Amino acid sequence: MKRNKHLPLTETTYYILLALLETNHGYAIMQEVEVMSEGEVRIAAGTMYGAIDNLLKLGWIVAVPSTDSRRKMYHITPTGKAILALETERMRKLSTLASRFDF
Repeated sequence: MKRNKHLPLTETTYYILLALLETNHGYAIMQEVEVMSEGEVRIAAGTMYGAIDNLLKLGWIVAVPSTDSRRKMYHITPTGKAILALETERMRKLSTLASRFDF
């Protein structure tokens, strides 16, 4: 099977896509990533908004209407979910392989 040209994802992109399984705005995504990673991953505002722009261009996320004009809301698309699933499966295979070895 041919690997998707977008894989592997960066850690930041993976976390952002996970966070956008529920509709959210940029600052809340940054907070959610920090919680999910148990404080190991912190996304700076510039990195966050650069990643959002890239994910929008790829069609992996979409902007959704918001009642708060100060916040742009985003959600993962079916294509984004498919990429997230492919990357998760790729990591599972690596983990399974690594578990066979003592190190």
